[in-house]
Amino acid sequence: MRLLLIRHGQTPSNVKHLLDTAEPGPGLTPLGQEQAAALPEVLASEEIDALYVSTLVRTQLTAAPLAAAKQLEVRVRDGIREVLAGDLEMRGDEEAGLTYMTTALAWSAGDTELRMPGGENGVEALARYDAVVEEAAATGAETVAMVSHGAAIRMWVAARAENVGARYAAEHALRNTGVVVLEGSPEQGWRVLLWEGRPLGPEDVVPGTSGPAGETVDEGDR
Repeated sequence: MRLLLIRHGQTPSNVKHLLDTAEPGPGLTPLGQEQAAALPEVLASEEIDALYVSTLVRTQLTAAPLAAAKQLEVRVRDGIREVLAGDLEMRGDEEAGLTYMTTALAWSAGDTELRMPGGENGVEALARYDAVVEEAAATGAETVAMVSHGAAIRMWVAARAENVGARYAAEHALRNTGVVVLEGSPEQGWRVLLWEGRPLGPEDVVPGTSGPAGETVDEGDR
């Protein structure tokens, strides 16, 4: 199966660098609306068979133009929502952002029992995301698109793709409406083909690395 993981468009909380993960969450900024409107053209060459979004409003607004262009039903699933910030919710300071991404990517590196302060642990976060991917794969669809969230996508991809680890995910923030393209299956595993349009080669794979860190929002998301 070809799996397209798409980060939602820009939100007001992205602009303020806030860890905003609660439901229903904010809508899109004017720029976020433009980013969503551009998705059908960006993905024009993709023959998408199924489209999933999270329970947060921003993913549903982002997916709407793509759903209309591709004439797809939008399937809402809680499992692909953002990594829950817990006690860090709505904080925008550097310490909170570092704790948030370091914790999420530590799960990718194998420390799945680690718990986000006041939130979920890696076992829970990966299980819920896995469940939606497995559901999509079971439909027999050849190409599936999921509009999800930056930290959740980076965390899941680094944990499940054979050629991307926590260090790569930490060093490569996903911009609003950025797309990670994978190929594989829940049974055989996953391999990243493209990260925001960039093919991954052997030089991108750094085995045995750990100690991830990252930022909540890329500079380009302001």
